[in-house]
Amino acid sequence: MDSQNFEKFREQLDQHHAWPCVYTFKFIVPMGKEHLLKAQFPDHIPSEKASKNRNYTSFTYQMMMPSSQAVIDIYILASKIEGLIAL
Repeated sequence: MDSQNFEKFREQLDQHHAWPCVYTFKFIVPMGKEHLLKAQFPDHIPSEKASKNRNYTSFTYQMMMPSSQAVIDIYILASKIEGLIAL
């Protein structure tokens, strides 16, 4: 995602959320890489669900976020995991 897309996303976040607030993150990772995502957020316990064929695991995290930039920072951090899909 380039800086222009981040700015648009930041604007949308700020329009729909009053910071600080609980923000829901949803990620899908290939099997075998779950530990990489969990390691990024050791203080948070996600809801997890394996896909039907067990090729992927979906994670839902609910975290208290202080700002839209903090949300974007989480997405940037998570995007370093190869094959991760952020919803």
